[in-house]
Amino acid sequence: MSDFKKGLEGLDQGPRPSESEAPGAPPQAGDLPPHPSVDALREEFGEAVLRHELVAGDEHIVYVPAERSLEILTWLRDAQRYDFLQDLTAVDYGGGRSLQVVYQLWGTATRLNLRVKVELPLDALEMDTVYFLWRAADWLEREVYDMFGVVFRGHPDLRRILMPYNYAEGHPLRKDFPLRGRFSRAEQTRRALSMKTEDHYSPQELEMAQALGQTMPDPFNSDQTEQNQFGGMGGAG
Repeated sequence: MSDFKKGLEGLDQGPRPSESEAPGAPPQAGDLPPHPSVDALREEFGEAVLRHELVAGDEHIVYVPAERSLEILTWLRDAQRYDFLQDLTAVDYGGGRSLQVVYQLWGTATRLNLRVKVELPLDALEMDTVYFLWRAADWLEREVYDMFGVVFRGHPDLRRILMPYNYAEGHPLRKDFPLRGRFSRAEQTRRALSMKTEDHYSPQELEMAQALGQTMPDPFNSDQTEQNQFGGMGGAG
């Protein structure tokens, strides 16, 4: 059997349980170039700065515990003037290792950047939202929730943003997500054919359309769209 065919075995059965937790990356050996915010973090929070790494020559990364992430990120925004959240994403390295939530911060006044990482075990993918620190986190946290399954406590509108609201196959960027999806092709086809028009819209969209007095569009007769019908097939944003 070829390696390709072997790699496809068991895809229709869905994700298997992850292997036992693998050790995280060790602290980088040797002295690292100084970073004013990292030094200030250590002085302010001590052992809550779990690790400090340097990548790509000048990119500083600090690891902090999930239970103190909101406190530390608030301090970085207020005391260290990281007023711009450049990105918020996640990384799953597979093999049972903890999933990493990544914050890329930039200070427009100080012209400093800093990457903050929080490691979450696969059986406890939950942490506090930073929506109220940086509004840019709104859709970014929804994307991490959608693609990786991380729940951000306190987010005012935490729902899928890329996949349909009623998507039932899991979180596509997880390493335990099968290449062809969790369901068999037959089940995927059955579900697609059994969907009604309203299944393409979230409950919030349907409620809004009802409040505006708009009728349900007919996707099979798109050339007969009425004036009071609401927008095209959506359901994600």
